[in-house]
Amino acid sequence: MSIKHHLTESLLMGYAAGTLPEAFNLVVASHVSMCDSCRAAVESYETLGGALLDDTSSEMAPDGLASCLARLDGGGDEVIVPPRPAAPGTLPAPLRDYVGGDLEAIRWRPVGGGVKQAILPTSASASARLLFIPAGAAVPDHGHRGMELTMVLQGAFADETDRFGRGDVEVADEELEHMPVAEPGEDCICLAATDAPLRFRSWLPRLAQPFLKI
Repeated sequence: MSIKHHLTESLLMGYAAGTLPEAFNLVVASHVSMCDSCRAAVESYETLGGALLDDTSSEMAPDGLASCLARLDGGGDEVIVPPRPAAPGTLPAPLRDYVGGDLEAIRWRPVGGGVKQAILPTSASASARLLFIPAGAAVPDHGHRGMELTMVLQGAFADETDRFGRGDVEVADEELEHMPVAEPGEDCICLAATDAPLRFRSWLPRLAQPFLKI
C-alpha cells in the first residue's frame, strides 16, 4: 500500500497536543496507524511537547526552544517509531476499537443512490461517519462550511483534485467544491469527519440534509 495524500502539519500537531475534536482525532489516529511518515511526525511532536514541558517546569532559558529542537534532531534520545499495528480487517485498528469490530459491526443506513452511511458517536464539536459508496457511484456535488477530512478505507475515489486510495486522506475546506466518484471495480468505504454542515448545490440533497445530518 502506497499512501499519497497525508494529513497536514497543523492536524498532526493538534492531534499530538490533544486539541482536535474527537471526530478529527479518530481520522488522524486511523491514518497514523497506517502511515509511517505521519506516525513519525506525531511521535516527534509529542516528544517536543514533553521536552518543552520539562524546560518550562522552571523559568525557560532564552535558548530553550532551540535546545528542545536539538534534542529531537539527534542531540537527545532517539525518537522511536512504534511498529505499524496489525490490521487484518478493512478498518484500521483505532477505528475497529472505536466501533467494536470490523465491517460486520457497522449498522449502515441508506442515503440514496446506493450510498449508505453510519454515523459514529462523537462529541458535538464535529461529526464522524462511515460512508459506503458503490463502485462507479458519485456523492452529490458539494462545498464546505468548515473542514472535512475523508480517509479511504477500501477502494478509491476521484474528484476534481486527484485520486484517493486506501489510507489516503483528503483535507477539504471552504474553498473546495467537488463531486467524489467511487472508482469502478470495487465499492469505496470512507471515514469522514466534518466540523460544519456541507453545502450542496442541488435541491434534493439540501432537502434531505437535516435528516441525514450531513
